[in-house]
Amino acid sequence: MTSVPPPDTRPSPDPQPPAASAAVTAPQLEPLDLEAAARSVLPAEVYDYIATGSGVEETLAANLAAWRDLALAPRVLRDVSSVDTSTTVLGTPVSSPVQVAPTGYQRLVHPDGELGMATGAAHAGSLLALSTRATATFDELAGAAGPWWLQLYVLRDRDLTAAVVERAAAAGARALVLTVDTPYVAKKARSTAFPPAEVSPVLVPELRARADEGVWQDPGVTYADLAWLAEVSGRLPLVVKGVVRGDDARACADAGADAVWVSNHGGRQLDGAVPTARALAEVRSALPDEVEVYVDGGIRTGRDVVRALALGATAAFVGRPAVWALATGGADGVRDLLVAMRADLEETLALCGCASLADVTPDLLRPAHPQR
Repeated sequence: MTSVPPPDTRPSPDPQPPAASAAVTAPQLEPLDLEAAARSVLPAEVYDYIATGSGVEETLAANLAAWRDLALAPRVLRDVSSVDTSTTVLGTPVSSPVQVAPTGYQRLVHPDGELGMATGAAHAGSLLALSTRATATFDELAGAAGPWWLQLYVLRDRDLTAAVVERAAAAGARALVLTVDTPYVAKKARSTAFPPAEVSPVLVPELRARADEGVWQDPGVTYADLAWLAEVSGRLPLVVKGVVRGDDARACADAGADAVWVSNHGGRQLDGAVPTARALAEVRSALPDEVEVYVDGGIRTGRDVVRALALGATAAFVGRPAVWALATGGADGVRDLLVAMRADLEETLALCGCASLADVTPDLLRPAHPQR
């Protein structure tokens, strides 16, 4: 719980409003500036590998634009002297709804790779979703990570998939995140030879040692596999990531999913797919209240997070911004980004007349361009 300080009443020719919280002190990080800074320090092929979308990048651009198409209609005369951003995801307490999405091959952008990402997320009080394509081992992460989930592909070698799941559960993963929008890897707009062979997934020895088709995603995965994964993991909570339709969301819940993650893979899979901001409300409305809903894709500010909450999300995940923060500042950069987004969220809540996340409801949103 944090308190909004009273305004500074001293005369000033250009008075500045107080920060939304005295307790949350954050650097002023602008996502576009952060990306530009990362681009200046990364080799061009590495930057392009992270930044690219698929096809001609229609969905990549639409993800960003769709959040801006939602205007906020703030309430007034509400007591926002105290604003609380804390929440839980699948029962795990976190400092805000802003979490870190899974991205692979993080040692491409910083020597600390996933170790730096895990440390930064932990210091900000956020949760990390760790990629199966991580360039760190479970043992390396054990002392650095706060609460974390494992993002998983069902691989063509099911025994290898089971080995990854079992070791994640033994290492302390609190949930599995099954990515379902990648039966095949889509062709990218910015062609690149990355990732190089020397930067390979090392979560378990079998991943490091294999280069055959068994480590590719299995295009034959169906809803029936959700029960198999639950069994293999020892009944870890299961999140299904990559859903943009209400009927698919309901089918996931019926098959045993504990949460559904609205995602189009950051615009890296089907180009022309619906932006996540436009898919979120349909998915939420298709599910019972006890099934949590998460979202990623174009989330850049605390305002975007409030928009996501108003559409029914429990939490919002950031992918590329966290990678740019890692590239430019290591673990401290990741922490600073998440703290800055939490501060922006807190200010937005206060200015919208919301003292807590529970006060964020769909009536806060209006079309930004109603004439369209």
